[in-house]
Amino acid sequence: MAASLDDDFEFNNQDYYSLLNVRKEATSEELKASYRRLCMLYHPDKHRDPELKRQAEQLFNQVHQAYEVLSDDHSRAIYDIFGKEGLEVEGWEVVEKKRTPAEIREEYERLQREREERRLHQRTNPKGTISVGVDATDLFDRYDEDFEEMPGGGFPHIEINKMHISQSIEAPLTNSDTAMLSGSLSTHNGNGGGNINMTVRRVTSAKGWGEVEFGAGDILGPLTGLKVFRNLTPRCFLTAQCGLQFSPRGLRPSCSMMTARHLDQNTMGYLQWRWGPNSAMTTSLVRDTKSSHFTLALQLGVPHSYLMMTYQYKFQDEDQTKVKGSVKTGWFGTVVEYGAERKISRHSVLSATVSIGVPQGVTVKIKLARASQTYLFPIHLTDQLLPSAVFYATVGPLLVYLAIHRLIIIPYTQAQKEQELELQRKSSATDIAKKKQEAESAVLLMQESVRRIIEAEESKMGLIILNAWYGKFVSDTSQKQEKAKVIDVTVPLQCLVKDSKLILTEASKTGLPGFYDPCVGEEKSLKLLYQFRGVMHQVISADTEALRIPKQSHRIDSYLYCE
Repeated sequence: MAASLDDDFEFNNQDYYSLLNVRKEATSEELKASYRRLCMLYHPDKHRDPELKRQAEQLFNQVHQAYEVLSDDHSRAIYDIFGKEGLEVEGWEVVEKKRTPAEIREEYERLQREREERRLHQRTNPKGTISVGVDATDLFDRYDEDFEEMPGGGFPHIEINKMHISQSIEAPLTNSDTAMLSGSLSTHNGNGGGNINMTVRRVTSAKGWGEVEFGAGDILGPLTGLKVFRNLTPRCFLTAQCGLQFSPRGLRPSCSMMTARHLDQNTMGYLQWRWGPNSAMTTSLVRDTKSSHFTLALQLGVPHSYLMMTYQYKFQDEDQTKVKGSVKTGWFGTVVEYGAERKISRHSVLSATVSIGVPQGVTVKIKLARASQTYLFPIHLTDQLLPSAVFYATVGPLLVYLAIHRLIIIPYTQAQKEQELELQRKSSATDIAKKKQEAESAVLLMQESVRRIIEAEESKMGLIILNAWYGKFVSDTSQKQEKAKVIDVTVPLQCLVKDSKLILTEASKTGLPGFYDPCVGEEKSLKLLYQFRGVMHQVISADTEALRIPKQSHRIDSYLYCE
């Protein structure tokens, strides 16, 4: 599939150097000479037939566009680095033209980021979470000596005891203002509630922003809050927040402040202070590298104080597999967690975590993240530390994943890849047909010029191209079922002959006028049979090899394969 994508890129990025048949180091004089020659060949006014006139106009415009880009130093530098796609990025017209390639690349990346930001501003950013809590303690606690059998049969009783649903969207108001609307619904053991929040954020400068929040709910009552963010230095930032909750018990103010600093390229240090119903002071250290993620945190507060350490190892594989473990201990007890995460499709990530705690018991948490939606399934197995529960919590999700991966995920992804490949083949076939039609049109336009060139060359026993083929050739040792894929390029090459010489650059011959790619993605070569001074010559040249003829070494009696 990668090859197909590369082929599409080639179709959308025609080689201007190959079209003009000049070197990448060509001077302005060389560009101008090639441009004038092709303009004389393809000028629409030279043709009276309406169809030939239309085809000549199309080719004339392509040559003119190529010359416009390559004759301008600034556009040429952009084209050399990024191709035609780089020229289509908005904003180059305001960039200073005397830039180095490194500066041009940096400017291109900046313009790309700005374009992506504009795209993001043009649409909402929906995010959602669905959490379904499952109580499966009857699977293991029924075997405890103190367990009392409930009437109703011998099957374990499994129920959904809690659920939480939240959703949020963003709506840009101006270039600096964004409105966010969020809401949530929760239920636990038959009791539930919900709330809705409205937030307006304003970007005040490149260093900071502020937002105002208003909310209402059926449990705690209305709330209002203010939050600000500010970059203090290039390596340090500060976030401050205050809020006021109008609860049935009266006003409940709260306040928090957090500062963070880059300790090195991969390490961040955080210090947070909270005042209110859950007052606490928290400090943490986070180190994130290409292969691992480490967090160490300490919190002192009322009613919870704890020490936590987590470590995550990132495998450098295609599925972005990660394994993680954590230990958290405090006034509430101790919790040990371990699990794994893996990418199962282009937009989906699946993870499973086993939580073992005192006095919490054993819980397995299944999480599926697809695009901006998250689905959580915490399954509580037992309130006690039972080895059997730990074993099944560890092995069960692994076996289920392996079965689903083999029976569902692999067949689905293979079907998706085959479908994409088929679409790429159809797209490539369409592009090849289009290029073939353009090449045939160019050959028709060359006929009159080629006739005059041959007459001039014959009068001085100069260079005559007798036969020329381009594409994939089949050798005598190839398999019988393999077929050659070549096209006749005698006319296009004869049209390039000037003063009994034919000079081709090291660029792919596919972009030459009258050429097209007959075998996309396969190795190609050029085979010529020509006559010079009444002597037959023959040569085979690789696709991206520079070629200059005539040469004495190309004589039939001293045939050379130069690849």
